[in-house]
Amino acid sequence: MRAEQETKLTEVFNYRSRMPASAEEVYGFHAEPGALERLTPPWEKAKVVSRTGGIEQAGSRVTLRVPLGPISQNWIAEHRDCQPGRMFRDVMVSGPFPRWEHTHSFIAESATSSWLEDRVGYEFPFGWLGKILGGAYTRRRLEKMFAWRHKVTAEEMTARAAKRSKQIGGE
Repeated sequence: MRAEQETKLTEVFNYRSRMPASAEEVYGFHAEPGALERLTPPWEKAKVVSRTGGIEQAGSRVTLRVPLGPISQNWIAEHRDCQPGRMFRDVMVSGPFPRWEHTHSFIAESATSSWLEDRVGYEFPFGWLGKILGGAYTRRRLEKMFAWRHKVTAEEMTARAAKRSKQIGGE
């Protein structure tokens, strides 16, 4: 991880998909107001409760209310780095993990295709015990969530391209 040092307890999760749009367009979708809500799977009961700024403003924050079994906890993420059209990073400053850093990368391939890559570095509460008890469950949950997010993003990019084609063809 760049912004914070990795330790022996740090887990790293990567998810990468080819997108049917330029890196700038995929980034733009992620920068739109309401993108986080559109990219949150329906089975994840997390709700945005407050927001300051956007992904391009360092120090801006999003507060999510996340259920943890029978209780809920606030998850506060702060945007730390942004290179418009290329990447942005958010870091959990308060929440259920001792450490959580999420880097969203948008990698150009051509004018009409790119790669979306999510990299999450995190540490479990309770150290090795937390890793043993929650490791497989957390990895499965991340895999399912990012598969859904990437699918939603690809579908949105395809729909936008179709709309542009229809507008151009109808003129």
